[in-house]
Amino acid sequence: MILLTGATGYIGSHTWVELLLAGHQVVGIDNFSNSNPKVLNRIKQISGQEPVFYSGDVRDRAPLNKIFQTHNVKAVIHFAALKAVGESVQKPLQYYQNNLSGLLMLAEVMQEHKCTHFVFSSSATVYHPNNPIPYQENMPLGSTSPYGWSKYMSEQILRDIEIANHDFSVAYLRYFNPVGAHASGLIGEDPRGVPNNLMPYVTQVAVGQRDHLSVYGGDWPTADGTGVRDYIHVVDLARGHVKALNYLLSGKGSITANLGAGKGYSVLDLVKAFEKASNKKIPYKIVDRRAGDIAAFYADPTLAKDKLDWSVEYDLNRMCEDSWRWQSQNPNGFE
Repeated sequence: MILLTGATGYIGSHTWVELLLAGHQVVGIDNFSNSNPKVLNRIKQISGQEPVFYSGDVRDRAPLNKIFQTHNVKAVIHFAALKAVGESVQKPLQYYQNNLSGLLMLAEVMQEHKCTHFVFSSSATVYHPNNPIPYQENMPLGSTSPYGWSKYMSEQILRDIEIANHDFSVAYLRYFNPVGAHASGLIGEDPRGVPNNLMPYVTQVAVGQRDHLSVYGGDWPTADGTGVRDYIHVVDLARGHVKALNYLLSGKGSITANLGAGKGYSVLDLVKAFEKASNKKIPYKIVDRRAGDIAAFYADPTLAKDKLDWSVEYDLNRMCEDSWRWQSQNPNGFE
C-alpha cells in the first residue's frame, strides 16, 4: 500500500490516478484545506476503483497511526503542504509551521512503523536564484521565499534522517511549474480564492470569472519582458512520481531529480497558446513585480531521464487544451 498525503489536491489527485493505473494500491489522506471531497468520486470515475481515503491532517498523529496500523504501508508520497510563493512572503510563520511540522510528524510515524521509502514533493524554488539556467541538481541551494526555504529545510531534515537510518531512502523531486489537467476533464486545478498560479488565473479569465490577467512585471530581462518558467503537464509530473516510487522500491537508494520540461516559456507565450486552445481572447495588464520572483528559470531534466527513465510527453499546446477542457466543463471548479 502506498500512502499519499495531500491526496485530493491538484498534484495528489493526478498522481493517485497514475498510481492506480500502474497497479499500485493507494491510501490517501487530506484535510481539504485546498481541495474538495468531490475529487474522490472523480478519481473513482477515471480509475474504476473506489478510493481508500482518510480525512485528516498530517500534523495530527491519530489519523496517521490509524492508517499505518490498518494498512501495510510500504512507501509514502508526501504532497501535503502550503504552496504559494507570494502568500508565504506575507505569512511566513504559517508556512514554516504547516510545512515543517507536517513533515516531522509524518517522519516520526513512519519511523515507528518501520516504513523506509519516501517520495518528497520538493520544488525548483530551493535553487539559489543566482544560479545560471538551466538548473541542475548539484547547483547551490537557497531561496527567495519562505515557501522555498520550507522545502529546503524539509530536504535537510530528510537527509539527516537518511544519515541516521541507512534503510531510509528518499526521492527528492524538485519540480517546476505544473499546469494542465486530466484528459477526461474530471480533475484539474481548483484553487481557493484568488489563484496564486498563472494557469488557473488564465482559465478563470477565459470563462469570464475575472475580467483580465495580471502579469507581474513586464520589464524582466527576457525576450518579451515577462517572466519565463518551465511549465510541465501535471500528468507528466504525476508519472514522474510513479517512476521515482518504483526506483525506491527497487532498492536503488535515494535520488534527487528535477521534474521539468527543460525549456522555458514566458507568461505571454502561455497566454498565446491558451488563446489558441480556447479560441478566447485573454485580456491582460502588466503590474508590479511580486516579492520573491525572479526573471527566468527552467530545469535540466537529464538526470530524471537517465536514472528514472522519465521525460515529458506533453507540450504547451496540450497543457493549454487540457486546462481549457477542465475549466470549461467545470467553470466553478468542483463546486
